[in-house]
Amino acid sequence: MSEELKKAKEVIQSFLKSKKILRMYPSNNPIYVNTLEDNFNKLREFFYYRDDLALKVRQNDIYYDSEQVYFSPEKEDNLALFFFKDGLREITFKKGLTFEEMEDFLKIISLDFNREAVDDDIVTLFWEKDFQNIQYVVDETVLADEDDYEETAVRKIEERVPDEDTLLKAYEDAFKEEEVVKDVSIVPLSDKDLQLLLTELERDSRDKTDKLTDILYEIFSLPQPKEDYEDMVGFFINAIEFSIGRGDIQLVTSVLARMKKILDGKNEDEERKKYAKKILLLAGSESIITLLGEILDSGQEVEERVFEDFVRYLDRNAIVPFMKILGELKSIHARKVVIDALIVLGTKDIATLSKGLNDSRWYVVRNIIYILRKIGDRKAVDYLLKTVRHGDIRVKKEVIRALGELGGAGVLQTLRDCLDDADHQVRSAALKALGNIKSEAAKRIIMNKVADKYFRDKEFDEKKEYFEVLSHWKDGEVYNSAVSMIKRKTFLGRAKNYENRACAAYCLGLLGNKDALPLLNKYKNDGNKLLREFVYSAIKRIEYGQ
Repeated sequence: MSEELKKAKEVIQSFLKSKKILRMYPSNNPIYVNTLEDNFNKLREFFYYRDDLALKVRQNDIYYDSEQVYFSPEKEDNLALFFFKDGLREITFKKGLTFEEMEDFLKIISLDFNREAVDDDIVTLFWEKDFQNIQYVVDETVLADEDDYEETAVRKIEERVPDEDTLLKAYEDAFKEEEVVKDVSIVPLSDKDLQLLLTELERDSRDKTDKLTDILYEIFSLPQPKEDYEDMVGFFINAIEFSIGRGDIQLVTSVLARMKKILDGKNEDEERKKYAKKILLLAGSESIITLLGEILDSGQEVEERVFEDFVRYLDRNAIVPFMKILGELKSIHARKVVIDALIVLGTKDIATLSKGLNDSRWYVVRNIIYILRKIGDRKAVDYLLKTVRHGDIRVKKEVIRALGELGGAGVLQTLRDCLDDADHQVRSAALKALGNIKSEAAKRIIMNKVADKYFRDKEFDEKKEYFEVLSHWKDGEVYNSAVSMIKRKTFLGRAKNYENRACAAYCLGLLGNKDALPLLNKYKNDGNKLLREFVYSAIKRIEYGQ
């Protein structure tokens, strides 16, 4: 066995171990912390050999480079089946994987989906995390109802493909005459013959559509009376609808490219430009985009590059129809394609795109926020600030994340208010958003919260999050504040004070400043178990970079 394959197996084993431990222990427990560190080390050891760890998932097996690295025939605690049943077919970890990404991944796979009230499946939870260094491939067929999927699939195949007897009968009936024809041998069509026939018919249809659009374009390029131009527009739109209905996005793109060329031509007739513009606008109309949505939802493959080119030729009037089908599509893949389209189109009209934030469906609102975040235009901030008051926690988390990435006027005040929200998830999202902004003003908001007299009454995990975010600044003020807190002693509320001191030790470990070692060593044998454990972990992190 190669060393590389051995390391891949060790990573899988560490996943299995973590899946159990992270479910059993709280995040401040040393066993929990050590498990995460062990996982991260296993992955780093693998990355010495290869930059990517690509795992192919089967129902009971996981493969790396055609080698089986995991097998279990059991239904319970089967890691392969855990991924497979939600449609995951391949998971790739990249060398740039961060500790936080790894922890988020392990938290997701540690969830007990059978017992816990989890709103989303694994794929959706992965998608929400927007991993930069974890990629995955999903089989869309799992979206079908598992109970009758096989029966439905068989029935559809039987409806679509006639049996040999039926073909033979149809072939014989076609040649029946009133008089019997003798000495004729009838041979049934084979599957290969049928496939060749279908391919030929399809090619013939495409060739004719190509030729039709070529002829239309040649006529359109000539001077025309106004009524003839109107007719030409109708012909082009019919051709576009027909082509999209067949999934031929390439042909539609070529038509739109020609219209754009006319529109941009310096010496083109203004009347012709007006109608070229009309064709480009109609290509983004609700009827055509709805038809496109049906094609995407059917599972028909559309080449990514061709679709991207098609979207770039559309005008901003296509934004509303795309938002409309976004809320109606059933396929994860189709929704992802539409989201990518709106990221391109949204740059042309942020105000129109932002109207999607008023949709009554929470998942549509969350997707629009994600799109605005990906566009990265600060003009969206004013619209997003109003959405912070949304009633769904998933929407609030997404909008807070977007505000943290976009920044801008009014964001800091809103995030500071969210730190006092009744829901811990909202407070946590706001804290991370402030850490993402990394400005002096954001740091001051967090430090003021830590200095507040009510901070000591927060849950330990939440206090720990504050110090983890503060460690992002890695400056003297944060370092001195952590040093001051770890030294602080009190006779009143000693348990809470020890929690604060343990958090300060955790922060010093994350800062990685070796000047803190003498102080940390002073407390490594402290009588308080919690402080002692976090001091030990901080020393280990500073000395060994773990």
